[in-house]
Parts: sequence; C-alpha cells; structure tokens
Amino acid sequence: MNALVTLAAEEQQNPLVPPGPELLVGLIAFAIVFFFLAKKLIPNISKVLDERREAIEGGIEKAEEARTEAQSVLEQYKAQLAEARHEAARLRQEATEQGTVIIQEMKAEGQRQREEIIAAAHAQIEADRKAAASALRQDVGRLATELAGKLVGESLEDHARQSRTIDRFLDELEDGASKAEATR
Repeated sequence: MNALVTLAAEEQQNPLVPPGPELLVGLIAFAIVFFFLAKKLIPNISKVLDERREAIEGGIEKAEEARTEAQSVLEQYKAQLAEARHEAARLRQEATEQGTVIIQEMKAEGQRQREEIIAAAHAQIEADRKAAASALRQDVGRLATELAGKLVGESLEDHARQSRTIDRFLDELEDGASKAEATR
C-alpha cells in the first residue's frame, strides 16, 4: 500500500509543471540569460542590423545615383551620336556639292582647252594653207616663167620682171576663180 500511496501522490503531481525549486532555478537562469542578451547581445545585433540597413540603403542610393548618372551619360551619348550623324550628313552634302562644282569646273576647263586646241589647229591650218599657197605661187610662177620664156623665145631671167609677170598671172587666175565661184 505504501507503494500505492506514493504512486497516488505522484499521480496528483502534474508532469508538465516542474517542482518549485527547479522552477525557481530555471527562472533565475532565464533572467541571467535574458539580462545578458538584453545588455550585450541584442544591442550588438541591433547595431549590426542598423549598419546593414544603412549599408543597403546607401547601396540603393548609390545604385540610384549610378543609374541617374548612366541615364544622363546615355542621353549625352545619344545627343552626340545624333550630332555626329547630322555632321556626317552635312559633310556628305558638302562633298556632293563640291564634287558637282569640280565636275562643272572640269567640264568648263575641258571645253576651254578644246576651244584652244581647235583655235590652234585652225591657226596652224591657216598658216599651212598660206605657206602652201606661197610655195605654190612660187612654183607656179617659176613654171609660168619658164613656159613663157620658151613660148616667147627669150629669157625672162630678170627677177623683177619675173615677179611682175607671175603676180599678174596669178592675180588673173584668182580673179577668174572668184568670178566662177560668184556665179555659182
């Protein structure tokens, strides 16, 4: 029975509630741990968390500043690119205009050189014609003088007489040719 009484006494005690002295020692240990955590560990943890939060917020601010700066640099780049394209278009237009002007100048220079060559050729032809006419006149005069000398039977060696006779003969030939052309 004694065993039953002890067993009954034990049954009345709740297994979830510890005995009084254990409960007191546990509360004192909890208070020491809580005090240690509240005074030493929690401020350090709070300090680290605050520093981390500030670092994150600073990083976010820096990232925002970097994004803003990158956006402004991008806008500057786009503006410079647009300006460079505009400048390139202007340079192409100027080059086209200069090319057109150069082509026109070269055509004008070619035309001028062509006209100079034609004028020089005409002058050369005229000089050659006059030289040929003069040479022909002398040859015809010499031949006419020889023929006239043979026909007349006397020598026409006198140079002055020979020149007069030749000039008169050629003038008559030219007059005849002029009249023939006029009647056509």
